[in-house]
Amino acid sequence: MVEKTGKQPSGPGHVPDDPMLWPFAAARLAMDACFWWLERGPAEQNHSSLPWTTPNTVALELATMRLRDCSRTRSGQPALVCAPYALHRALIADFAPGHSVVQSLQNGGIDRVYLTDWRSASPDMRYLSIDSYLADLNVAVDEIGAPVDLVGLCQGGWLSLLYAARFPTKVRRLVLVGAPVDLSIDSSLSRLAKGAPELVYDQLVARGGGNVSGEEMLRFWSKAPSHDDIAAALQKGFSGDEGAALLERFDRWNAETLNLPGSYYLQIVSWIFRENRIATGHFTALGRDIHLKDVKAPVFLLAGLDDDVVPAAQALATASLLGTPPAFVAAATEPSNHLGLFMGARTHAHAWPRIAEWLRDDLTGVLARSA
Repeated sequence: MVEKTGKQPSGPGHVPDDPMLWPFAAARLAMDACFWWLERGPAEQNHSSLPWTTPNTVALELATMRLRDCSRTRSGQPALVCAPYALHRALIADFAPGHSVVQSLQNGGIDRVYLTDWRSASPDMRYLSIDSYLADLNVAVDEIGAPVDLVGLCQGGWLSLLYAARFPTKVRRLVLVGAPVDLSIDSSLSRLAKGAPELVYDQLVARGGGNVSGEEMLRFWSKAPSHDDIAAALQKGFSGDEGAALLERFDRWNAETLNLPGSYYLQIVSWIFRENRIATGHFTALGRDIHLKDVKAPVFLLAGLDDDVVPAAQALATASLLGTPPAFVAAATEPSNHLGLFMGARTHAHAWPRIAEWLRDDLTGVLARSA
């Protein structure tokens, strides 16, 4: 389930190790297995939850999310972390001390931090679309007070980018971390999304009663992640009581899945990962055509050199699609796999302090370091 540091095998029967790929790989497995799983009964829901690492309050209850306020002060420039909505809780952004995006931003001097805590899709959410999530993201930004610094993680990255293009005056700066945007650049994600006919994805949604069942996806994988897999993601060993507690926490996080609305999921598969509409300028969001050249805010791109889900070449290529002047684009790479960009101790020690510093600096400082 967790992406390993080495090159991953591929092929029709291969099950990818990274949880971010499950919704796409499940469709491939369904095709290869001739839909045997459609005869199975519905999975039971797991209602347990892990505590947050950073103290927070719920600032807003929306259909798609709880907006969590992790701020230490009421003044200052706000940063909104847009977590990925890909079958796991937003705890991926606040996993544990030394493994938390929220904590790293705070340690770097960003005192007003908010987080999108996406809800698991209930049956009445099955028709929610990408527009639904953009609309609620807009409500969250208005609640916080625009302009915000938007920090998009993985699939939260393309959502953040769409938002910045749709509402350019509401985003002061944009951070994209392991974000898939131009799917013409080869990756495991793009290969899996394009590898099965659309009917298979429709059947996957039908199996979930109109949603994609996270619990059902988890049941397809009998192989639990090894200690090496988890160590690669967290960039840390598991010796002693502290290590054992961290390992147990990861296992529990990995087992707590979210359901995805069927309409939202099918739009992602077709519009983003198969048709590449964001990168090619053919995406419509909340009634308007999206042009990435409308994004002129300063941008920071973070990519993992060992990332097979969103390869560094794909993550960094986003810069050429934007209207942001080159002098206002910052980029960094880390020796990290995909999950390690958000949860890895080494990445949090090196890359995230730099991101926090970049968010704090005025434009003069950005220009000086870009020269």
